[in-house]
Amino acid sequence: MPGSPILADGAPEEHQAVVIAARRTPVVRANGALRDVPVHQLLAPVLVALLEELALSGAEVDDVLIGNAVGGGGNVARLALLEAGLPAHVPGITVDRQCGSGLDAIVLASRLVAGGGNPLYLAGGAESVSTAPLRATRNFDGEPEFYARARFSPDTLGDPDMGVAAENVAREYGISRQEQDGFALASHARALEAQASGAFVRERVRVPAATGHVEVDDGPRRGLTARVLERFPAAFVPGGTVTAGNSCFDADAASAVVVTSVARARELGAVDGLLVEGTDTAGVDPHLLGMGAAAAAERLLRNRQITAESLDLVEFNEAFASQTLACLAQLGIAAGRANPDGGALALGHAYGASGAVLVTRLLAQARKTPGRESRALAMISGAGGLGTAALFRYTRLSPTKWQ
Repeated sequence: MPGSPILADGAPEEHQAVVIAARRTPVVRANGALRDVPVHQLLAPVLVALLEELALSGAEVDDVLIGNAVGGGGNVARLALLEAGLPAHVPGITVDRQCGSGLDAIVLASRLVAGGGNPLYLAGGAESVSTAPLRATRNFDGEPEFYARARFSPDTLGDPDMGVAAENVAREYGISRQEQDGFALASHARALEAQASGAFVRERVRVPAATGHVEVDDGPRRGLTARVLERFPAAFVPGGTVTAGNSCFDADAASAVVVTSVARARELGAVDGLLVEGTDTAGVDPHLLGMGAAAAAERLLRNRQITAESLDLVEFNEAFASQTLACLAQLGIAAGRANPDGGALALGHAYGASGAVLVTRLLAQARKTPGRESRALAMISGAGGLGTAALFRYTRLSPTKWQ
C-alpha cells in the first residue's frame, strides 16, 4: 500500500532494509569538467568506492539498481557494473522515473530486501546530461525530427515544460519572486559554507576525465547577492517570477548506496546506517508537477503517524525555488530546516542521480552526530507530476540490537 512501512515495526532483522554506505561523484555543470565522461564511466568509480569502503568483493553483490532519465537506453546499471569490474554473474537493472529515478532505485532495493534472504544491493542513479544522445521521432517520409524532451502527459491533459510548471506552482501557491530569490541565495550560501568546512569530502569520489581528476562540486557561486539575483529576467513565462537565478542548472553526476538487511549489515561489521522505515510515490496534476514530492511525503508521514516537526533531517531536490518552498509549506516544514548544506539550486540537478544524492547527503549529515538517533526524510518531484519520498531512521548498530 502506498505510504506503508517497508515492514511492520519489529520485523525480523533479515527483512529490515538499511543503507550502510553512500557515495557520490562531484556534481558538475553539464558540458563542463565531466563533459567527456559517459554515464557508465561516471558511475563505475562510485561502485568501486562503495565496495572498497566495506571491503566487499563484487561477487558479494546480488544486483545493481540504477536510475537514469535521459540516457540512450540499454541497461546503464549492467554496463557500469561491468566497467567497475564486478563479475559477469551480477545482473543489473536500470530504473526510469525521471527525476525520481535515483531515489526510486533505492526504494526498490529496500523492498527487495524486505522479501528476505539477506541480499546486498548497490542502488542509486547516474546522469550525464553532457553525453546524453540526441533524440528524434521518424517523420512520415522516414526523416528524423529531433526533440528536446520526452512527452510526459497527453495533449488532453497538457504537458507543460518544467519551468512553466514551476511558474504555475508559484502562482497557485503564492510564492513571490523575492521569496524564491531569497531561498536560492540561502542555498548557495549553505553550499559554500559546507564546501569550506569539508562537509562533502568523505562522500565524494573523484572521477577521471580528459582534463584530469574531477573532485569538487562546481555549482555554488561566490559573490552571488540579492541585487545580482534581481537582475535575472523571467526565464519561462513573460512577466513571471521563475528565473535562471532561482532555478537549478543541469548537471552531470552519479551517486549510489549499499542497501542490505540489518542481519547482513551485522555480518559485514557495519556500525551504523539509515534504517528504511517507509516509502511512498504519488502522482499529481502535471501542470503542478513540482508538488509531487509533497503529496508523497504527506501521505507517508501520515501513514507512519510521524509529524513534520519530529523530523531531524530533510533533503529535498531543489529543482526550482518555487516548488521547493510550496512543498515545504504544504508539509509544515520551515524552509530553513531543509537542505542544511545547500541543494540543487547551488549544486545542480543531475536528473536520475539527484534522488540518490539526497540519501547520500542524509547519511553524511546523520553521521555528524553519531551518538544520536535521528529521523530523516528524502523527497523529490519528477516530470509528468510524480513524487517519491523515503523515510529513514539513522541509528548505531550495537552487538545485539538497533538502539
